Amino acid sequence: MENRASEVDRVAILDAGSQYGKVIDRKVRELCVETEMLPLDMSPEELRSRGFKGVLISGGPGSVYADDAPRVHPELFRSGLPILGICYGMQLMNMEFGGNVVKGGTREDGQFTISVEPKAKLFKGMESEQALLMSHGDSVGDIAQGFHPIANSGAIVAAIEHEQLPLIGVQFHPEVDLSVNGKTILRNFLFEVAGCSGNFTMNSRQGSCIAEVQSIIGDSKVLVLVSGGVDSAVCAALLRKALKPEQVVAVHIDNGFMRKNESASVMESLKRLDLRLTIQDASQRFYTSKLEAASAGPGEIPTDQLNETVQPERKRKIIGDTFVRVAEEVLASLNLSIDDVYLAQGTLRPDLIESASAMASGKADAIKTHHNDTALVRELRKKGRVVEPLRDFHKDEVRALGKELGLPEDIVERHPFPGPGLAIRVLCAREPYTSPQFDRTEGMLSAIVNYSSLTSSEALTTDQRDLLSHVESTTTQDERDRLKDITAASNLSSLLLPIRTVGVQGDCRTYSFVAALSSDEAPAWTSLMWLAKLIPRICHSVNRVCHVFGKCSTQPVRTITPTYLTTPNLDLLREADHAAQSTLLQAGLTRSISQMPVVLIPVHFDRADGQESVQRSIVIRTFITNDFMTGIPATPGQQLPTQVLDNMVEQISALEGISRVLFDLTAKPPGTTEWE
Repeated sequence: MENRASEVDRVAILDAGSQYGKVIDRKVRELCVETEMLPLDMSPEELRSRGFKGVLISGGPGSVYADDAPRVHPELFRSGLPILGICYGMQLMNMEFGGNVVKGGTREDGQFTISVEPKAKLFKGMESEQALLMSHGDSVGDIAQGFHPIANSGAIVAAIEHEQLPLIGVQFHPEVDLSVNGKTILRNFLFEVAGCSGNFTMNSRQGSCIAEVQSIIGDSKVLVLVSGGVDSAVCAALLRKALKPEQVVAVHIDNGFMRKNESASVMESLKRLDLRLTIQDASQRFYTSKLEAASAGPGEIPTDQLNETVQPERKRKIIGDTFVRVAEEVLASLNLSIDDVYLAQGTLRPDLIESASAMASGKADAIKTHHNDTALVRELRKKGRVVEPLRDFHKDEVRALGKELGLPEDIVERHPFPGPGLAIRVLCAREPYTSPQFDRTEGMLSAIVNYSSLTSSEALTTDQRDLLSHVESTTTQDERDRLKDITAASNLSSLLLPIRTVGVQGDCRTYSFVAALSSDEAPAWTSLMWLAKLIPRICHSVNRVCHVFGKCSTQPVRTITPTYLTTPNLDLLREADHAAQSTLLQAGLTRSISQMPVVLIPVHFDRADGQESVQRSIVIRTFITNDFMTGIPATPGQQLPTQVLDNMVEQISALEGISRVLFDLTAKPPGTTEWE
């Protein structure tokens, strides 16, 4: 590749497997600096020959002290290239110069207020307190010789800087939206440390996408599966503009997991795209479909039918493969085969990152399998038969492209709805989930919500002293003071639910417990939101925290209501989802709330002794984000009026078969947007 240093500013992003690696790429390009994602061990000679003015090392799911830990080139840090090491990158940097990294009892997953040194180049022009995203288990212990700290998160070193070399490491993620001034931090590295001037202007992304589609498809036909969501609609509109009408075969497959009246709404919306649309009702086919042996991963076996399957990853894989098989049948009805056409998908960068696709990262941990990145789809990619023109886009960028393509606002601004639909919003289970950590985690939760009374008691049991010691060893004095104030002012109760949800902690997939908080008093939402940040940090086996509406719930939950993808369960969720979404729409909040999954969980609260577990509960999961990689829940009384939330809860509670309504208090991380 030619040396372009004299033409535009370029920096390299060395990939250590971060869930946010491509977000770094996007944020840097927004600052008018060209980027390229490259292998972590690329040599400094190669980096210089390709004209890079600086290097960013991404975070990653690994531990730097592991025998198989990914490493940088041994000469990289002493090459003189300006380097910003993010999370895992910072830890590599510190170890290389003789410092150490420790796996402490304290982990941080979420937004924290961090003390920074404004005199440091990285924090130039910034206040000394910054809200930044931390997501890690390991942290820097002894700082390497030649470095000094320039930021701290309590007792944890949050950033270091070399005294002579242009090397900076940060434990937080400046690239994500939850780092409020993260873009300024990146700008300071690029312009103040690496000497970039911001002279890179990208060509029209629409033009580039159209050229790519035309180059790949040529005169062939292309099949696009249109769900009605913004991603597939924009992909279809792009194909329609790039190709002749007869080349585009658009198919909407009703998989039986759509929202109430969703398919009719999709048909109405897509008429305005001037697409030749084929509608296929395959709901019964999906309910009884299985994961075939050829599609199972290493060590996996073919599964039960979808309506008998409980594991979320298998549900996703079955649905993804069935989409492709149904599409093949639709093509056959049109006298075409999958070998005659290309498959176009509205796959976005976050989909590939969370699926650990090699197209996004060579080292990222798989958080969940997206329906558009299953084994069958990957096989078609290998054959060169898949077109994904939006694969470098994030959700907000897709919306901007949709507007450029002339799509109506009701399509462009529609809330994201996963391809598997309501199938991944029904938490399926045959039996309660427990583990060796269940009792201790439940005890820790109790110690947290009863912190004030425990610290003032002189008659503690040995177990209570042990739990209290753990809480105090994993928190700062300021946090303990606030925790004491909150628990003294409210009569909170905690329950550990015997179910699991998917989360992302320290760039790794977690499949962990849910903590449920309740009280007879009106919710103190700001305090509950704060507790939802603290609890997963203290209780490592919890990745989601919820508030339970209604009276205080103190009866331990030890059983669940067996739950599968049956028609009654899906219909119950449809009604609950419709009530919540309609209320949000009527309140004019569908743009300020980025997404609002409504989830059915197999939990029956408040059962009398001997009463069978037969009811289920509903969770409202609000999500506010720009990049759809990180985000926060809406705080009732602030981003979500309490009257609107109360209306949702009242309508859902009135549905037959509902035990309780819960509100998800969890940011991402540690909890993913969806529960599965």
